[in-house]
Amino acid sequence: MRTPAPDSRPVALTIAGSDSGGGAGIQADLATMAAHGVFGTSAITAVTAQHTRGVESSHVLPTAEIEAQIEAVTGDFAVGAAKTGMLATTPVIETVADYAREFEFPLLVDPVMVATSGDRLLEAEAERAYEDLLGEATLATPNADEAEVLTDIEVTDGESAVAAGEAILETGVDAVLVKGGHVPGETVRDTLVTEDGVRTFEHPRVGTEATHGSGCTLGSAIAARLATGEPLETAVEGATEFLARAVRYYYDVGEGHGAVNHMVSLRNEASRELTAEEVQAVVDRFVDADVSALVPEVGMNVAGATPYAESVAETAAVEGRITRTLSGAQPNRGVRFGASSHVARFLLAAREFFPDLRFAVNCRFDDDVEDALETLEWSVAEYDRDEQPDEVAETDGSTMGWGARQAFVDRDESPVAVVDRGEIGKEAMVKLVASDPETLAERALALNGEVER
Repeated sequence: MRTPAPDSRPVALTIAGSDSGGGAGIQADLATMAAHGVFGTSAITAVTAQHTRGVESSHVLPTAEIEAQIEAVTGDFAVGAAKTGMLATTPVIETVADYAREFEFPLLVDPVMVATSGDRLLEAEAERAYEDLLGEATLATPNADEAEVLTDIEVTDGESAVAAGEAILETGVDAVLVKGGHVPGETVRDTLVTEDGVRTFEHPRVGTEATHGSGCTLGSAIAARLATGEPLETAVEGATEFLARAVRYYYDVGEGHGAVNHMVSLRNEASRELTAEEVQAVVDRFVDADVSALVPEVGMNVAGATPYAESVAETAAVEGRITRTLSGAQPNRGVRFGASSHVARFLLAAREFFPDLRFAVNCRFDDDVEDALETLEWSVAEYDRDEQPDEVAETDGSTMGWGARQAFVDRDESPVAVVDRGEIGKEAMVKLVASDPETLAERALALNGEVER
């Protein structure tokens, strides 16, 4: 008999409706909690027949059954935090409020009134019952529409979001996060309002309608983080970043617009070791083939991004770069995450236009390389840093963003190579890009072969 090795996890509770489509409600909450390393428990308030296109029907459970579920969970588990979702009726809201008075853990209230699809999920008279429940909560997370229902303040910008948040604070809730996903604009702004002040969390809007389950996912991510002991503001910050990635890399399922990818961060983290190994394999091939003819004066680097990378810290590269030596092209040190700045930032900028791109390498660029590129007949794009507008600073990847826009925007397919002709204190280079390491290696070796002829 083997010795057991139990895995101790924080516990969170979701009190919400079931989504038969799996993208929102209880299903989204439990998946998100699992993605945060938290054991999720549930009390189902209603059963809905819905999918990625909308809600077909819903059935609210008797309050006695909801009470039994809450008592079963809280009577056995050391719940670290809880959140509410679809409560549907006045009796259900009042029932949850009664239990909330006895909760000794943080409670997040997501006042679910309208689905992302526009379907009404809460009867009108139940809206007034939320005030008592909010008075027992640590955090309320209304979207713009729900904030307006609760306060009669139309949320259209940062100022009105703060005003709505301050009005909701009067119910007795400790903090209010007015979500900005429903407010038009290129930037999504979620506004956290507390008695101590206001903080805004901003993310570029993703050009997709696949936001089914986004509110549930954000709320359960915050609850999961609270269950682990994170301070409220830290939990909100981490959860908004989690949701931004989950929306960008959404699940392409159903006949509607798809659903939020609750597991994206977990899968991204799980891919780190493989990504580093893939980068190392490319480097090894370059060393074996001796690609010295392609190594720039500043050195060469190979960068590999995890499948859902959003930062330089999620790209693996050679620490110290690959340089020319008497014995051929050699890496200075090993592969680690965050080791590249230039190539990694270029790759991340390219992924804004073609998210399937995951690998890149920088090579020297001169007349011989230019002739070789023409011989190979690859799709080649280029930009010139000398033409970069003065207001574009060479910090935080903005130069890479400008260059990538020149090279990748309005293209149906990604180019194989991107020539940077800029001379602002740096030599011109060509960067090869690919969606997989084998293709990147083959392209670089092909270019090296042409240059050496």
